[in-house]
Amino acid sequence: MKNKNFENWVKKRKAHLKKMSPEEIFDQLKKGDRVALSSGITLIESQNESHRMDANVLIQKCLPLSGHSIRIGITGVPGVGKSTFIESFGKILTDNGHKVAVLAVDPTSSISGGSILGDKTRMHELSVNENVFIRPSPAGDNLGGVARKTRESILLCEAAGFDVILIETVGVGQSETVVKSMVDFFLLLMLSGAGDELQGIKKGIMEMADALVITKADGDNIQKSKLAAREYKNAMHLFPPNKNNWTPKVLTCSSLKGDGVEDVLNVILEFKAQLQNNGHFNEQRKEQDKMWMLETLKELILNDFFTDDKMILELKNIQKEVVNEKISSFQAAENMYKIYKDERRV
Repeated sequence: MKNKNFENWVKKRKAHLKKMSPEEIFDQLKKGDRVALSSGITLIESQNESHRMDANVLIQKCLPLSGHSIRIGITGVPGVGKSTFIESFGKILTDNGHKVAVLAVDPTSSISGGSILGDKTRMHELSVNENVFIRPSPAGDNLGGVARKTRESILLCEAAGFDVILIETVGVGQSETVVKSMVDFFLLLMLSGAGDELQGIKKGIMEMADALVITKADGDNIQKSKLAAREYKNAMHLFPPNKNNWTPKVLTCSSLKGDGVEDVLNVILEFKAQLQNNGHFNEQRKEQDKMWMLETLKELILNDFFTDDKMILELKNIQKEVVNEKISSFQAAENMYKIYKDERRV
């Protein structure tokens, strides 16, 4: 009965917040109100034009309060135990006085477009911790398993007082560079005993990792994990050195038992201290800000095109010509671009 009352309260709070201005949402959000934070993220995820304008106001207000966290990307193949690791890792963080936001991006159903997995159901302890905020979002069409508005969601979480931001990705190896481009520390989780160790993940993803953790290092798997860790250490020495002068670490851990999980935190703190001392921490964030400005510009242009009824009609007509082999795909694209430019000149 108590849970039912709480759910009703949350529903009423959300209904009330929907009627609130971005300024009013911000006033609640900066106090650490998780319902306001959730509503703010819903606002910035909206495709509605008027919502986008309100979202921009909200983000601008949050900006001065953002930037005071450590942003950690966590990826790995399905089944590696990302959610179990985050549950164990998050408990250590909160025990150390941190407020943790988990932006978990679920695989998306190709049929319904909705999330297949519910991360809150896979992180039982964290989901009821008052110092933790978990936001599962469908990955949609974005490569790398990062929801379109995850970048903005980070800023809102920081403004709400969360000082550790964890981004859990789908981890299917499509384009993990998207994750790398929005976090300070990129953590790659790996399994041992899954065949040829060095064939289990793309080399490009390993090169991006600031640390590689062999998970499920318990029971009969302890020796296999240690062996895998040695092999990965040798392999990572072959990669070109990072310009930030950080040497990627390789560790093992058991998320279920908690063994080695605190070592991961110590490595991240070491990484942050080293990069803050040599100036690369802030420099990397500035580069990310510039990149995301360009990405947002591309998104706005694409939205402008695909929400224009005239452009969609022209597109359907020219697609028929391509299908009927009357025109090449490349020429069709050129023609569409010319129509788009001419339309914008009017």
